[in-house]
Amino acid sequence: MQTILLDGNSLTRKQLAAVACHGARIALDEGQLVHVQRAADFLAEKVSCGEPIYGVTTGFGSNADKLLGAHRARDELPGGNPEQREGTLLEELQHNLVITHAVCVGKPFDAAVVRAMFVIRINTLMRGYSGIRVSTLKALADLLDHDVIPVIPEKGSVGASGDLAPLSHLAIVLLGGGEAFYRGERMSGADALQRAGLAPVRLSFKEGLALNNGTTQMLACAALALDRLEKLIATADLAAAMTLDAFAGRTSAFREEVHALRPHPGQVETARQVRELLEGSTLADIAYHVVPRFKTWHADSWSDPDDQKQHFDIAWDYVPPSQRHGREAFYQRFLPFKGGKKHQPQDAYCLRCMPQVHGAVRDAYEQACRVIDIELNAVTDNPLIFPDAVDVKVIEDQVISAGHFHGMPLALAMSYLKAAIPVLASISERRLNKLVDPATNDGLPAFLIGNEDATDSGFMIVQYTAAALVNDLATRAHPASVYSIPTSANAEDHVSMGANEARHVLEMTEDLGHVLAMELYTAAQALDYRQNMLNAARRLARRGDWRALAGKIANAPDANHPSRAQFEAEVQALTQALAQAPDFHAATAVSAAHAKIRARIAFMTRDRAMDGDVRAICELIASGALLA
Repeated sequence: MQTILLDGNSLTRKQLAAVACHGARIALDEGQLVHVQRAADFLAEKVSCGEPIYGVTTGFGSNADKLLGAHRARDELPGGNPEQREGTLLEELQHNLVITHAVCVGKPFDAAVVRAMFVIRINTLMRGYSGIRVSTLKALADLLDHDVIPVIPEKGSVGASGDLAPLSHLAIVLLGGGEAFYRGERMSGADALQRAGLAPVRLSFKEGLALNNGTTQMLACAALALDRLEKLIATADLAAAMTLDAFAGRTSAFREEVHALRPHPGQVETARQVRELLEGSTLADIAYHVVPRFKTWHADSWSDPDDQKQHFDIAWDYVPPSQRHGREAFYQRFLPFKGGKKHQPQDAYCLRCMPQVHGAVRDAYEQACRVIDIELNAVTDNPLIFPDAVDVKVIEDQVISAGHFHGMPLALAMSYLKAAIPVLASISERRLNKLVDPATNDGLPAFLIGNEDATDSGFMIVQYTAAALVNDLATRAHPASVYSIPTSANAEDHVSMGANEARHVLEMTEDLGHVLAMELYTAAQALDYRQNMLNAARRLARRGDWRALAGKIANAPDANHPSRAQFEAEVQALTQALAQAPDFHAATAVSAAHAKIRARIAFMTRDRAMDGDVRAICELIASGALLA
């Protein structure tokens, strides 16, 4: 099993995902633990000298002006019983900080998020600027090592002072409180510790703050969201490539020299990816005239028994000479037959502008990665301990109150992604809609079903589901980061709301995956129709009977019409073009993805229950199996 060494300086998103999602273990760098203990010893020394230190000998937030006394005043109240109290006031301060801040609500975070929070918190404490003791830090690591997963409800952090409430739910189990999952069973924190063979911890100077003050929850959600989004952006490119092949679309919009003129990094990379995904395709860029359109099957559609097994017929319209005036140059390049492809040199935006749209999302993703990669190895609690500072005049030169707990760098990066995710989902839904609409799908059947008896809905409602998901994503795209609500009696008068932002992004990636799954499910059906229709036309032509092909062409002049001889010559030219064409098939990568889908989901010849298909395609996306 992989072991990730935490030293506070080198944690990566991939390592975090390995622990959070794939069962990797952690180890603490022994050399770095020396710095951890150095800060703890420094605090203990200063406290013994009577130095006033924020969060150690003072209250927190709006209570920062209150110095702790030498004894408990409340013990002098009626009913006070000093013998029932454990530890000093300084220890009580840290203990109370945790137990009073664990007030989140909602369903618990998934174990992967909590495991990521453990790794992030331990890694930042390993930097040695927080004042936590090595023993306490190791006890925190033991919870993760023994699979004690605190119950952390999802909602309750404003993202400054850090993720106080959710981190308190994480830390309270260390004290023997709260709730936790142990081996999948939910129980009290005390029972979880006991079953795991662990003992509760009594906190020392600043350790409560070290445990609950920082950007840990928002960073965990953000990092896991980026791990998902990286795969989903690549999946979007794959879905788009399959859809373009199903349309027998045009590839000139993806050429390298085109994107060199507007070299946004994400745009250039998307164009390169799409070019690579379309390598080997005999569908892209084929001549307009060879592409037939769908025609409803009937009993005498085909004379050959093998073709009669098809669930379609095919057709073209003939363009007579009288309708070609002013278009002579075009008909010198292309034969005068209108089939499935419109005579136009460019595709719709949802196909042609993939580099610009997918690429912009890629750029948003890369910006978020830059922020998150910095944050993974940052110190985000307060105050910060500098035991080895030089030119020290007062204690504040070594124990510095700052604002690293403020989550705005993460919040704004997540706001950017919240806007980007619906964009990627939206263009995917537009491609899906184009596939099922007979007015826009370039000769494929309406809703991608033969519908011989007018009883079939085909893929009609798949688009409904995608539309509902896109709308839901769009309504969640409002940035939480622009709406600060002051807390702690206005001592914390500007907060980031980054925890909400990152949680939203993590949740939104799931629905983005579902939209892409809907497109791939639909594109696979469309691709089958496109390949089968083209290859049926090719087989018909290869039999050498141009009259059989002519029978598939509407508007043909009758035998006595002056243009009949020209029509026959042009049908023979179409027959020859089809006969000489290679087998029509999708690109190598697209074909592999299509085969993977077909291994789980059969082509739909007539209406059937689709819920199982939808579950299967969503699983293929979520697992990464299709992308692989």
